[in-house]
Amino acid sequence: MKILLAVDGSPYTKKMLAYLAANELFSPKNEYTAFTAQMVLPSQARAALGKELVAKYYEDEGQGIMGPVHKFLERQGIKAKGIWKTGNAGELIAKLAETEKFDLVVMGSHGRGALGNLVVGSVTTKVLASCKVPVLIVR
Repeated sequence: MKILLAVDGSPYTKKMLAYLAANELFSPKNEYTAFTAQMVLPSQARAALGKELVAKYYEDEGQGIMGPVHKFLERQGIKAKGIWKTGNAGELIAKLAETEKFDLVVMGSHGRGALGNLVVGSVTTKVLASCKVPVLIVR
């Protein structure tokens, strides 16, 4: 099975990974990809910083999120590919899941509920609305 792990470095990512490990959903037979999306810096900031510094910023942010995730997965005996991109997280997760033909997307959720989603939105809601791949949400 090809599994996409949507991670953001938050406590919800840690809970999701712990849930998978505790429920024996990790298996060396499966193929795992950890994915994180970063918000695009405002155009004024990108212009002031320059391409090289902006690229380094995105690289550092991606590594900062992926490093602990990969360490945790390795302790579980899982080797995962790591990908990060800039843009809208919900859209990028759904697009990657479909274009790379993943069998399952696993992600943590803040668990705000319907009212919270109306006020601040939710990456989980966006993924569920636009993804045709099954999604496992860990609250």
